[in-house]
Amino acid sequence: MLCGAARRRSARGAGCWPWGRESGGGAGHGGGGRPGAGGRRSMAGMRSRQRMFAAVMRLLLKCLRLGRRRRFKLVQQAEQLWHYGHLCLRSLLYNSFTNGDVVLDSLFEPVYWLVDHVTRWFGVTYTPAWICWHLAYGHWNLIMIVFHYYMAITTSPGHPPQAKDDLTGVSICRKCIAPKPARTHHCSICNRCVLKMDHHCPWLNNCVGHYNHRYFFSFCLFMTMGCIYCSISGWEMFRDAYAAIERMKLLEKERLQVAANQTYYQTPPPTFSFRQRAFHKSVVYLWVLCSSVALALGALTLWHAALITRGETSIERHINKKERQRLQKKGKIFRNPYSYGSWDNWKVFLGVDVPRHWLTRVLLPSPHLPHGTGLSWDLPPCVTKQRAPLLAI
Repeated sequence: MLCGAARRRSARGAGCWPWGRESGGGAGHGGGGRPGAGGRRSMAGMRSRQRMFAAVMRLLLKCLRLGRRRRFKLVQQAEQLWHYGHLCLRSLLYNSFTNGDVVLDSLFEPVYWLVDHVTRWFGVTYTPAWICWHLAYGHWNLIMIVFHYYMAITTSPGHPPQAKDDLTGVSICRKCIAPKPARTHHCSICNRCVLKMDHHCPWLNNCVGHYNHRYFFSFCLFMTMGCIYCSISGWEMFRDAYAAIERMKLLEKERLQVAANQTYYQTPPPTFSFRQRAFHKSVVYLWVLCSSVALALGALTLWHAALITRGETSIERHINKKERQRLQKKGKIFRNPYSYGSWDNWKVFLGVDVPRHWLTRVLLPSPHLPHGTGLSWDLPPCVTKQRAPLLAI
């Protein structure tokens, strides 16, 4: 026993504790001693990471709980609003006498209102077929007017290239010193040459040339048709309004005569209200305006239709007239080299290559381009036969 006690004391003196007491050789040395400073730091870092992970998980769980609570509250609020709205609707519309007939009458109430306040302006003699015709034709005409007017304004009429090497065998414009192909003229307002120039239109604020000539003519045509349609359709309204205005004048004169023979403490009220006067005068004004525009614009449309039939523009008409007179004095006959015959001229102008184009390109809005580039005038594919060589302008 003494020997065992001595061995234990000697072991304690040598620093050989089983739980790792440090020996005199330095920290962390000795196989069975306590962990050194590096071990303590690693254990502390591991504990801090565990605490951080636990905090993040707690925060995530709290967010999930809050999200569930908020979603649950939103669902509850939506359900409450739905039930409240349903209750209000039923409280406002509930009727113990309600049945299927009452519901149908309520659904057809907008139709009855239209009949009472809108369709009466069409006249009491109009049949449903006649009203459908008004709606269909009126909207089609309006769409065609707006489309062609917009395209005539926004479409460039076309201009020749400024480089002299791009074109050969053409004259030079004396104002802009640039190539001037056939049928090209200089616009003093735009201050540049325009391909196949017809005129400068102030209502479009644009030149009418090769690429927008069809849009300009179509706008004039459909605008004239629309004005004629409004004048014919509104003739009965115009007559009634004009008769009402004459009746107003007569009653006003009689009222003034009666007022002159009697004494009033105040001026008597007018026989017709201001709204009635304004309505009748507006009808008369609109009818006169539509009829005047139909006459003026119709004359312009017929003029351009005659030019298209002859295959010439407004400027070429004056040039061809002088050239015709000059050749007539020499005993020669002048023929327009750009005319292919009346029918073919219209087909070239409107871009009609096949019969279905009369529907898709003439009766419906179509942004198709005209034949050719405006720089050269080759025979269009829609022309049936080529004419004999003619004198140039």
